[in-house]
Amino acid sequence: MTDTAAPTLARDSGEVIRKGSKSFAAASLLMPRAMRDDTVMLYAWCRHADDVIDGQDLGGASLPPEDAAARLAHLQAETLATLRTDAPVSAPFQALRAVARRHDFPERWPLDLIAGFAMDVDGQRYDTPEDTLRYAYHVAGVVGVMMARVMGVRDDAVLDRACDLGLAFQLTNIARDVMDDARMGRVYLPAAWLGGDAPDPAAATPSPHVHAATLRLLDLAEPYYASARIGLSALPYRAAWSIAAALRIYRAIGLRIRAGGPDAYRHRIGTGKAAKVAMIAAAKGDAIRSRGAPPDLSRAGLWTRPR
Repeated sequence: MTDTAAPTLARDSGEVIRKGSKSFAAASLLMPRAMRDDTVMLYAWCRHADDVIDGQDLGGASLPPEDAAARLAHLQAETLATLRTDAPVSAPFQALRAVARRHDFPERWPLDLIAGFAMDVDGQRYDTPEDTLRYAYHVAGVVGVMMARVMGVRDDAVLDRACDLGLAFQLTNIARDVMDDARMGRVYLPAAWLGGDAPDPAAATPSPHVHAATLRLLDLAEPYYASARIGLSALPYRAAWSIAAALRIYRAIGLRIRAGGPDAYRHRIGTGKAAKVAMIAAAKGDAIRSRGAPPDLSRAGLWTRPR
């Protein structure tokens, strides 16, 4: 990638984030410019890959019909070409190539994300919480690992904390999107928690049994959020502020689910602009406090990423 192409890729990737994730876009503004450019470029590739599998553009307009398995195979092939060669590739893959080479990503990390998409294509069943956590790693935990690498982290123990944040985010997302996922024929809640029940794709709100399972999922996320906070101390200050803001914003979604009960699902569950601003301000204190010695919080009992 040429020096003149880099600003264009970063600018275009930033537009993807502004359309695709207002929460991430807001948090990323706190990072130093070079770090922000690389994180948004990585995010843009991750979002592009997700949209390729779903046959969507930014979660909205559908692309021409195409077999999901064929889309997956094409995505895998283009990712491998990106990582292993200098062959021309499309802009999202140019962004991945630049970031992966600049920060020395193991090839496994981008491929682990695609393996998560394969789980969707294959219609994977999630019987246990461990099954759900494994999925969460592939679609979000490994993204946390890659983001932390961009922020300068090389220590595996700290990368585990970054993975924990991705796991917590994805568990929260599953709880938030349980009804939308059901309409797509997907159930990520552990079957062991549902007792034979399942989200009704025709319903506006989850049944009491399904809602109870979403609350258990939010409970499961809490120790991963707590573990991720420990990792803030290893990040540069502005990166720590950004990640602390993202943590607060995502966790607030779970708090709204708890407060609203099943009726919370009648509207899109999220956080408004004013609330985001307040949480970003509060996260500055989190970042400042992280400059001291981190609490001695063990990861014992938490699911651990493959290495």
